[in-house]
Amino acid sequence: MTELSQLVSAALREDVGEADWTTRLLLDPQTAGTAKVMAKAPGILSGLEPFVEVFRQVDDQIVVRPQCREGDRLSPGEVAVYVEGRLGGIMTGERTALNFLQRLSGIATLTARFVEAVEGTRAVILDTRKTTPGLRLLEKAAVRHGGGSNHRLGLYDMILIKDNHVAAAGGVTAALQQTRQALAHAGRNLPIEVEVQNLEQLDEALALRPDRILLDNFSLDQIRRAVETAAGRVPLEVSGGVTLEGVREVAHCGVDYISVGALTHSAPALDLSLLLMA
Repeated sequence: MTELSQLVSAALREDVGEADWTTRLLLDPQTAGTAKVMAKAPGILSGLEPFVEVFRQVDDQIVVRPQCREGDRLSPGEVAVYVEGRLGGIMTGERTALNFLQRLSGIATLTARFVEAVEGTRAVILDTRKTTPGLRLLEKAAVRHGGGSNHRLGLYDMILIKDNHVAAAGGVTAALQQTRQALAHAGRNLPIEVEVQNLEQLDEALALRPDRILLDNFSLDQIRRAVETAAGRVPLEVSGGVTLEGVREVAHCGVDYISVGALTHSAPALDLSLLLMA
C-alpha cells in the first residue's frame, strides 16, 4: 500500500465505519449515475490525487473525469470534475473526497493570493512545517499548485538553527560552527539556515556565510537595514506574523524569501459541491 492509499483508507474508515447505512438502505446498489463537482467560489484546484483514490477504494468501477488540472483557476459555477458510476459508491465517498479537495484547494488558493501580492518583487513565498499531521506532502503540493515554493519537508532535509538552538549552543557563531563540525563528522551535506533575532546576530551569521539567514519577527525598518547589511552575500528569509495585507510591504524591503505559516494552518476550505446530475 502506498502512503496515499493508506491515508485515504484511514480517512474512509473514520467516516464510513462498518457501513454507510443511509446510502445502503435507500439506494439500489446497481443504480448508476453521474455527479459533478462544481466551484461555488473562485479558487485554485488542488487535491485531485486523493480525490480519485477515495473513489477507487470505495468502488473501483467509478470513473473520475477531471475537467481541470491541479493549479488551474476555477470560477464560480465551473465544473472541476465529473464522477460516474454506481450512486451508492459516489454518495459514500462524497464527503471524504470533498474534504481532501476542498482543504487542498483552499491552501492553493490562499497561496496564490500571497504570490500575486508580491508579484514584481524578488520575494519567493514559502510554506512552513505548520501542516496537518499526516497531510504534509499533500499540503505542500497544494502550496506549489498555488505558485508558492516549499521550505524544508521536515527535520531531516535541511538544518534550521532556531533561537532555542542558538541559546543552547551559546550564540550564533558557536551554533553554526558546531553544526558544521557535526555535519562533517556525520558525512552529511545539508543546507544550513540560521535564525537571528536582531541585527547584531545578523552580523555574526553573515561572517560565517550560512546558506540562508532567517529574520524572525523583524520590523520593516529592521528588515530594510538587514537587506542593506547583507548586500546580497547570503539570501534572507522573513518569517513571523506576515499577513496578506502586509506581505507586499515586506517584499519591497528586498528579501529573497517570505515564509507564511498561514498557508497551511489557516487556509479556509474552497467552497466546492458535489451534485448529482439528472
